[in-house]
Amino acid sequence: MTLYEDITGLVRNVTDGAIHSANQKGELAASSVPDYLIEEPKDKNFGDFSVNAAMLMAKQAKRAPRDIADILVSNMDYADTYIKEVSVAGPGFINFKLDPAYVTQILSTIEAEKDQFGQTNFGGGKKVNVEFVSANPTGPMHMGNARGGALGDCLANILRLAGFDVTKEFYVNDAGNQIEKLAVSLAARYKQALLGEDAVEFPEDGYHGDDVRKHAENFAKEHGDRFLNVPEEELKAALIDATLYKNIDAMKDGLSDYGIHYDVWFHESKLHENGDILKTVEELTERGYTYEQEGAIWFKATEFGLEKDDVLVRANGFVTYFAANIAYHKNKLASRGFDTAIDIWGADHHGHVARLKAAMQALGIEPDRLEIILMQLVRLVRDGEAVRMSKRTGKAITLGDLLEEIGVDAARFFFNMRQANSHFEFDLELAVSQSSDNPVFYVQYAHARICGIINMLANKGVSVKNCDGLSLTRLTDPKEIDLMKELARFPEEIKLAAVARDPSKITKYTMELATAFHGFYSACKVDCEDTSLAEARLKLVSATGQVIQNALAVLGISAPRHM
Repeated sequence: MTLYEDITGLVRNVTDGAIHSANQKGELAASSVPDYLIEEPKDKNFGDFSVNAAMLMAKQAKRAPRDIADILVSNMDYADTYIKEVSVAGPGFINFKLDPAYVTQILSTIEAEKDQFGQTNFGGGKKVNVEFVSANPTGPMHMGNARGGALGDCLANILRLAGFDVTKEFYVNDAGNQIEKLAVSLAARYKQALLGEDAVEFPEDGYHGDDVRKHAENFAKEHGDRFLNVPEEELKAALIDATLYKNIDAMKDGLSDYGIHYDVWFHESKLHENGDILKTVEELTERGYTYEQEGAIWFKATEFGLEKDDVLVRANGFVTYFAANIAYHKNKLASRGFDTAIDIWGADHHGHVARLKAAMQALGIEPDRLEIILMQLVRLVRDGEAVRMSKRTGKAITLGDLLEEIGVDAARFFFNMRQANSHFEFDLELAVSQSSDNPVFYVQYAHARICGIINMLANKGVSVKNCDGLSLTRLTDPKEIDLMKELARFPEEIKLAAVARDPSKITKYTMELATAFHGFYSACKVDCEDTSLAEARLKLVSATGQVIQNALAVLGISAPRHM
């Protein structure tokens, strides 16, 4: 249990006790405890926590909310607790002021838990599969992949810290139409490399990227005209064999450079090879959710309220990507036994969400176990103008181009500054600026400043001591209290981010923590003549550095000691 949960639990126990006491005395005609909120007032003059129970009880008790609040306060027993004062404000809010000493406990907790601080058992070990990026292995990764990579990796880190058993997964689309299109494109480029571009027509809907041309030319250099006159299917198979896994290895390298390492690389081709797709179609048929029309097998999506049905197996016997996707998610949720599967998709795939959930329901799998996060596009800007081309290559900006220009830390931080469903303008100039306007620089500078303070005092013979030997009750300045409250929030913020599937809560938290630290450092001199106070403040500085480091680690961002 976190300090936040402990203290809000105390407030709730005291409030519940007052409600029961008032009812037993006959002072209130309200027999049940309402589902009231415990909140932190925006105006700190009102106290540390506020409860709205009186307003919710007014109708049942047939009393004015403020009268009810007065009755509840008179029935509260908070002796020998951290509650210092209780008062009524406004229309009937009950405000709690706490003894500042309660929050100093967080320093001992951070000291004990170190880099594990923030970890909770909220998830209870439930198995969660987080699948993200899953780019087609037909070319370089783009900005959508860059945002999805940062979002998915950080979300997985958050869920792990919140106590879930997380598997990070990449779904390799190494079968189906896109691979056929790649094969056709490579075959055309191979023939052009040997016979000339005018001699061979390139397919209009083929992959026109330079990477395809380069792969084909390298194949031609290695094999010459050996494959020029073989059957087309043999040529395509040889080209895919020579190209596909080079592309996959390139993606692995690029994602590794981005700080992303997957637990599982799941190949779509496996589902074709072991017959899982056709078995899934058969199961849907047995359950009565398919029909045959003009030689094709259709899924009865309309039975689940959708506008139209979807093809599973075409008349030529080829299974659709939809059928493969159903089999894949059945594999996750049924065969491998994940409690929840979280997919991160581009917003352009929103039309597929309902039908995939419908297919899960048709297979007897609770559709809510499949969660799909739709991610909006990113607009890169420089000097207020949209940027689409790399300065270096003059072509569309890839993940590699972005990392080369701004670095991993800035990319991962900026991509997680907004919720996934928000459109986002990524300011490239801001991302590399060394100023407080740059949020990642602002947070990293706070950590570097902390390291500098600790080193400076160490050179003066003042080192960070264990809490047991310190007078932490000396930390009573409002800025000290505010900073310790921010530190105490971290485990709760991890939990809230896990529930909301939203890493932006953690980037926001790091900025708020950095602001609280800078405010404390400006108001409270650490290197002061009062030795016991200086040591207590140094401990607070050290604890802040640890939490900033922990929060940045969740985001996959470095915590530099020097800037």
